[in-house]
Amino acid sequence: MTRTTAHDSPRPAVAMTIAGGDPGGGAGLQADLKTFAAHRVHGFSVITAVIAQNSVRVARVAPVAPALVAAQIATLVAERRPDALKTGALADAAIVRAVARSIARFDLPAPIVDPVMLSTSGARLLDRAGERALVKSIFPLARLVTPNRQEAEALSGIAIDSPLAMRAAAHAIHRLGPRAVLIKGGHPPRADNSSAPRRLVDLLFDGRAFVEFSVPRVPGAGAHGTGCAFAAAIAAGLARGLALEEAIRAAQRYLGRALRAAYRLSPAGRPILDHGVR
Repeated sequence: MTRTTAHDSPRPAVAMTIAGGDPGGGAGLQADLKTFAAHRVHGFSVITAVIAQNSVRVARVAPVAPALVAAQIATLVAERRPDALKTGALADAAIVRAVARSIARFDLPAPIVDPVMLSTSGARLLDRAGERALVKSIFPLARLVTPNRQEAEALSGIAIDSPLAMRAAAHAIHRLGPRAVLIKGGHPPRADNSSAPRRLVDLLFDGRAFVEFSVPRVPGAGAHGTGCAFAAAIAAGLARGLALEEAIRAAQRYLGRALRAAYRLSPAGRPILDHGVR
């Protein structure tokens, strides 16, 4: 009789997140790790900034030393190269450049880049020099960049007030170097989305064609950390071997389920995604 042990199990898919922390667990690398786990993907996490925040506000941001960020990556890669990579809040230009050098040095997978610049409450999570470094150093390495509407406007310089403007912004961001751009439709110009059922459209552009991913909008004002979870879910899908479009569709479905199951930790808090939904 052959006995099977844990050591005989197939190696799991591995995804790495390089991001700031959220001690409340709703966003940042904590949310990324929960999202990876929900997709049965082992998560590596590299912390770029210690952030004092809850679901409502960011109180303080302390960047990690760039050399320590690079050391985290090097130590993890020494054991196992990840199958997919996602970046979130990178804090400042020195960290951005350290991450870019590490991606090149270790031939890491082309990252899913969530270009986190500001928190929902308005706190800056990437300084101005860091924004420029992100575009110069990380965008040309990216498999996909996933800005929301406000981020896409900042990156492209185009006011996104129509589907045509959204396509023009995608074109402009693609010219900055990533293989593909996905502008998320979850932050419409009008904040009140409760009056009638509407659909959410995320727009993908790969330099050749546009693809629209349309799903029903989940009623309500959204939740804390949706951008983190969406990009992490795409990375998890890629780690499991899905093609990009398939990974995006699967991530949309996952985010919809997580939003519908969202909960509040306090009456004054913002909704928190249920990252553990299947």
